[in-house]
Amino acid sequence: MRARIWGCRGSLAAPGPDTVRAGGNTSCVELRTESGELIILDAGTGLRALGLHLAGEEPRTIHLLLSHLHLDHLEGLGFFGPLFDPKVEFHFWGPPSPVTSLKDRIARYLSPPLFPVNIADVPSDATFHDVPSEEFEIGGARILAAPVSHSGPTVGYRISENGRTLAYLPDHEPVRGGDLREMAPGWISGYSIARDADVLMHDSQYTEAEYPSRVGWGHSSIAHVVTYAKIAGVKSLLLFHHDPLHDDDALDRKLERAIELWGDGDGTPALATEGLQFELT
Repeated sequence: MRARIWGCRGSLAAPGPDTVRAGGNTSCVELRTESGELIILDAGTGLRALGLHLAGEEPRTIHLLLSHLHLDHLEGLGFFGPLFDPKVEFHFWGPPSPVTSLKDRIARYLSPPLFPVNIADVPSDATFHDVPSEEFEIGGARILAAPVSHSGPTVGYRISENGRTLAYLPDHEPVRGGDLREMAPGWISGYSIARDADVLMHDSQYTEAEYPSRVGWGHSSIAHVVTYAKIAGVKSLLLFHHDPLHDDDALDRKLERAIELWGDGDGTPALATEGLQFELT
């Protein structure tokens, strides 16, 4: 399985000279299974550039896995070229809601007055799926979705192929003012997604100094994400969902702090950046 990051910013796109190294686009990750199936994690502003990249390839089937429907994870959708290609079979996957269908929730954005085209009128062959509670399969990859602690219906994704696993938890606050070290693993939000993953992409929006005034906002501090990764036994941690107010220098300082907290042992935390590619083999 191959991965490429097209956007790793959180909350709001933040392009400019101060964010050029990490990138300013919001959450979007391209995955390719061994069989070549295209899976996309979230539809932030990074999705537009991915669509341009796919223009010469013309994939016939696309699976878009939405962690949740906050705008920073959805706003690239209206500018994604393949969505408007009638030859494309487009599968939307997202967290279930007890009150509104996935299609209707997406239509709140993809409809006037917020967008000139209604989701019902896009030319691609679109199908909408609530993610099941049990493991499912796409292109040979096994996928587990589970609810996680964030505002509104939100899931994390665990994608496994050939014995290797990527865990994706872009918006996640497992602490909520508590102490992860005092919790049994089975009671920690998203533990079933992250446990023993080869790569964990995890929300790391705040510094330790920022978090106390933002408890309940749905995001993690650097200390929290490192503690979480250690409890889950992950092999590699990618700091993801960077705060729009944090420039490249601030992110470098957060990475230094994460490495300090990680200490000795296997692996070293790394910073998610636009264009970063890696393989799970």
